[in-house]
Amino acid sequence: MHMTKKLAIVPFLLLVLVTILSLFMGQNPVESPTHPDIDTGDTAWLLTSAALVLIMTPGLAFFYGGMVKKKNVISTMLQSFICMAIVSIIWVVFGFSLAFGSDIGGFIGNPTTFMFMNGVLDGDPWSLAPTVPLVVFAFFQLKFAIITPALVTGAFSERVRFTSYILFICLFFIFIYAPLAHMTWHPDGYLFNLGVLDFAGGTVVHMSAGVAALASAIYLRKRTDQEMKPARITYVLLGTGLLWFGWFGFNGGSAMGANNLAAIALATTAVASGAAAFAWIIFDALRGKKPSAMGTSIGAVVGLVAITPAAGFVSLPHALVIGVIAAIVSNLMVEWRTRTSIDDTLDVFPCHGVGGLVGMILTGVFASPGINSAVADKGLFFGETKLFTTHLIVAICVLVGVFIMSMIILKITDLITPLRVSEEEEAEGLDISQLGETL
Repeated sequence: MHMTKKLAIVPFLLLVLVTILSLFMGQNPVESPTHPDIDTGDTAWLLTSAALVLIMTPGLAFFYGGMVKKKNVISTMLQSFICMAIVSIIWVVFGFSLAFGSDIGGFIGNPTTFMFMNGVLDGDPWSLAPTVPLVVFAFFQLKFAIITPALVTGAFSERVRFTSYILFICLFFIFIYAPLAHMTWHPDGYLFNLGVLDFAGGTVVHMSAGVAALASAIYLRKRTDQEMKPARITYVLLGTGLLWFGWFGFNGGSAMGANNLAAIALATTAVASGAAAFAWIIFDALRGKKPSAMGTSIGAVVGLVAITPAAGFVSLPHALVIGVIAAIVSNLMVEWRTRTSIDDTLDVFPCHGVGGLVGMILTGVFASPGINSAVADKGLFFGETKLFTTHLIVAICVLVGVFIMSMIILKITDLITPLRVSEEEEAEGLDISQLGETL
């Protein structure tokens, strides 16, 4: 109990400080904001999409929670839920500014631009979302920032201290997520100006989370008991359903309006996920395995991951191709991972990291200006090489950069508060040892 109180002092004082600063540094609009370009239909769709993306995080909690041992279900699910609390606070104070504030060198936003959300309620719409209020864009993007660190948790399930994980979330957001989001989605961002196409977060969300997961699994080493005993496969199915449902807002909302591009993104998302779910279990059957609920669920999510960067840039037949290829490649990567010493508990890297990588590369193959006029260079399939080459080089740089930065963050976190639970706590289960709760 004494250690718990001691660990709580610093974050409590920080929360008190933020609360006090909010009173003195936060600003209220002088008058009710109006803007002539705001479209009610676009605004309604982005508001809906923001809610759809948020439901994905509880969906992820069920998806991961059902896969772990019964003694770790609550702690695994809470690791997703707590992101909704912590990232929301960071986003309001300076997080939105880091990702979308005034550009600094093409790599990061100025943290003071929208500090404490000043200028967001009454600001001009975002340049790439000109028909919705700035506050709608800001809080739609918040939902992406929330789920990304939550995705990492599957790699170090069943062996990480809850308090240390909270510090990891903060550092991951500041030093990995925000810079990648700025570079990729800000009009002055370095990757944006290289011509990198990432419609809804294949690089920003899935590759960053997947590579950080790989680094985490390596850093934290194997669990004492590596046997997989899924507590509730019904939870996995429920989580998959929520993720699948929410993903239509994840990709469709990234069109930034209720328009034809949103319809295309929604359709490609449906095609890729269905194709990947079926491809996964058929590929399993070819190797003598039974079709399974787990396989179907994982395949669907891999398809959703892979279509994310491409959703608003490719045709429906190409979406089907992306889903099938991603499922087969990720399935093979899961098989490979089991033969290594890497204990990525829930195969986050093979599914999210590799799925995002496949999606990014295939975006460079199939992107077409006939689908989206923002495509300046056609994909490799149409005979041009520039976009494909750019995506290939950037993918390698992101893989290496995020891995190195993740290792640094893990080391810093571990020095401040040990990441790994003791063998006794691991054997007891994290629900009891970390939270004092049980199913």
